[in-house]
Amino acid sequence: MCGIVAYVGHQEAYPILIEGLKRLEYRGYDSAGVALLNENDTLNVYKSKGKVSDLEAFAASSDLGGHIGIAHTRWATHGEPNQVNAHPHLSQSGRIALIHNGIIENYLSLRKELENRGYTFQSSTDTEVLTNLIEDVQISENVDLSEAVRIALNHVIGAYAIVIVEKGHPDQLIAARKGSPMVIGIGKDEYFIASDATPIVGRTQKVVYLEDEQVVRIKLGEELHIKTYEQPAIVRDTMRGRLHPEGNTVRLGGILQYEKQLLYADNIVFVACGTSWHASLVGSYLIENLAKIPVKVEYASEFRYRNPVITPHDVVIAVSQSGETADTLAAIQLAKEKGAVVLGICNVIGSSISRATDAGIYTHAGPEIGVASTKAFTSQVTVMAMLALRLAELKGSMKDEERLEFIKELDRIPEKIQWTLDHSGHVKDIAELYKDVRNMLYLGRLQNYPVALEGALKLKEISYIHAEGYPAAEMKHGPIALIDKDMPVVFIATNHSTYEKVLSNIQEVKARNGKIIAVISENDVLARKMADHIIEIPETECLYSPLLATVPLQILAYHIAVMRGCNVDQPRNLAKSVTVE
Repeated sequence: MCGIVAYVGHQEAYPILIEGLKRLEYRGYDSAGVALLNENDTLNVYKSKGKVSDLEAFAASSDLGGHIGIAHTRWATHGEPNQVNAHPHLSQSGRIALIHNGIIENYLSLRKELENRGYTFQSSTDTEVLTNLIEDVQISENVDLSEAVRIALNHVIGAYAIVIVEKGHPDQLIAARKGSPMVIGIGKDEYFIASDATPIVGRTQKVVYLEDEQVVRIKLGEELHIKTYEQPAIVRDTMRGRLHPEGNTVRLGGILQYEKQLLYADNIVFVACGTSWHASLVGSYLIENLAKIPVKVEYASEFRYRNPVITPHDVVIAVSQSGETADTLAAIQLAKEKGAVVLGICNVIGSSISRATDAGIYTHAGPEIGVASTKAFTSQVTVMAMLALRLAELKGSMKDEERLEFIKELDRIPEKIQWTLDHSGHVKDIAELYKDVRNMLYLGRLQNYPVALEGALKLKEISYIHAEGYPAAEMKHGPIALIDKDMPVVFIATNHSTYEKVLSNIQEVKARNGKIIAVISENDVLARKMADHIIEIPETECLYSPLLATVPLQILAYHIAVMRGCNVDQPRNLAKSVTVE
């Protein structure tokens, strides 16, 4: 029921904001407020309980100057209807002011995290939590406000439409939305923002409706700068503040006090389920190859029942997107009982796994709406790559120049994921050809074996087509019996150490009339000639290829599912967070 109005331009903002709030009074509300940034860079905030007319009376004798401002009518959700809880809310430093429609569902865990970092709160609202979260990101990550908003919203569960004004920027507003409407009116040297078109009517005929999960920077003299969340940005967020190519180092502050235990562990043991298990398998290749530390990968659902040999000299790492996976939580308890250090890799701040483990690393992937994980896999593998590089640095298992090349290449992965996305348009055509098959086989070697598993899992989860992932060399030990003209086989055939071996496997399928879809390196020659269909990814270090090769397989599964009329976000029989056995 809340209302939003904002303005930046050549006119005085206050009269425009008040008029807009009055036009939104039909929505129902219990308090109102306005924030104005004047020519002296003073951010003045005026709020009152009651009607817009009460706000006008309260602010009548105050400084109402400024060509930029935000205004809001609030209908109480978190906190009683009073002046303190009314919007706009200031950050702790008083540098930014924010208005918000919607509900932040995980605000309590975010608030606790911020309180642990020294933040205090004046109100009982979820909105003030979001305001301080954005400021905390801006300071800790050293990014501009629009980027801080995008990163912060990756940690938010819920619905929102927000507009922010910042001291020192009298010509700029930042806005974002998800699940709550927002319209931007474009005038001559001015912009209007509102929760619906009512306050804008009569001021401009040119409007833009912001889409879900978009962040827009509105700056005078510039075109609208709109960002949408996507996997390249998620991987960059996962690395931000941790990967330092300029210093040839990786810093993982969440596990700093446990680095020695990791370094001298008899075994590092990953426990996980589903996609997180596949990511952990990639992690085992990374850590064993780069840091030379033995790694085991266990299904948490099996680990908890089979009386595993775990000692205080082992480090157990629990991996979960949601941080609530019941089997993984039980595995954590068992590992603790055996005296092991238990670390976590998860996405959700304040989740059960983040509380149950001794320490851990957040992936910063943001809420994943679809039940079938996608960006969770790439962000988890990115964390594991950084962990492997950090341990290699501490152990001295790589030469400095070699490690630097790996760090630089990991830093390039987001742009290479974007290249992969940009060159995957034809995957929809491949999906059209195979949408009605009953079975598919996915084959890969070494670090691309988990990619085969994950590709097959995605197809099963969202299209309901039976699919299996195998190590390519195992095909001749059974699955080759299935190959015929009706069996499409997906090969992850990137140009790495086992490339020739994979080519031999492709020949074996061709000899039996199987249809071949090959994920290949962009400069490939041989596999390109042998396959019925090719999907290219950029060249990269072989251990990083899962970060690229998984993406087009997700796209393939998506298009097949859509063409079959399946609900991609909510597959049958599956739940996002598996909290029971």
